[in-house]
Amino acid sequence: MIIQPVEINDAKELLDIYSPYVTDTAVSFEYNVPSLDEFKSRIARISDRYPYIKAMEGDVITGYAYAGPFKTRQAYDWSVEVTVYVRQTERRKGIGKQLYAVLENTLADMGILNMNACIAMPKEADEHLTKDSYLFHKKMGFNPVGTFHDSGFKFNTWYDMIWMEKMIGPHTQEPSSVKFGEWKKYKAVKLFIDEW
Repeated sequence: MIIQPVEINDAKELLDIYSPYVTDTAVSFEYNVPSLDEFKSRIARISDRYPYIKAMEGDVITGYAYAGPFKTRQAYDWSVEVTVYVRQTERRKGIGKQLYAVLENTLADMGILNMNACIAMPKEADEHLTKDSYLFHKKMGFNPVGTFHDSGFKFNTWYDMIWMEKMIGPHTQEPSSVKFGEWKKYKAVKLFIDEW
C-alpha cells in the first residue's frame, strides 16, 4: 500500500468509490451523486488548505481520506472535520486505519489539535447503515461527544448523527498558527510515499 496526495485527475476514481455510499447507504446523507465537475471542485477547494490523501494498491485507488474546516470562524482554526471512504470491495483490510494514521500525523505537523468526525448513526442497524463507522472511529481513538436525534432522513428512515473527537496536540495559551496549504511537504505524507 502507498499513501499519496490526491490529484485533481483522481476525481473520477474517487467518485467511483464515493458513489455507492450515496446511492446504496446512509453513510452519506447526500441524495444524489455529485457530478464529476462538482467533485473536482470539492477536491481543489479542500486540498488547497487541508490534507486530501489516497491509498494505492498498484494502479488502483482503494480509499481516500481528507480533512476540512470544522467551522470557518478563525477561532476554530485548530479543529478539523475528517472523512474517510474505502472502496467497498476492499473494506476490513486496514486501509482506513492507514489513511487515518497518515492524516492524523499530517494534521499534527500542520498544527491542528482537534480531529472531529460527523457520523450517521442508526438506532438499529439496517441494510443501509450499520454502526461500523462509529466502531472504526472508536478504535482509532475518537470519543463520542454528542448526538443529534432524527437529524437525517434517507431511504424512508430517520437517522441520528453523532459527533466524535480526538485530541492530537496540547492546548496551550499560545498555540502555534496552523500552516494551511503546506501539508504536502510534511514528513507523514513523504514517509508513506517513500517507505510503503
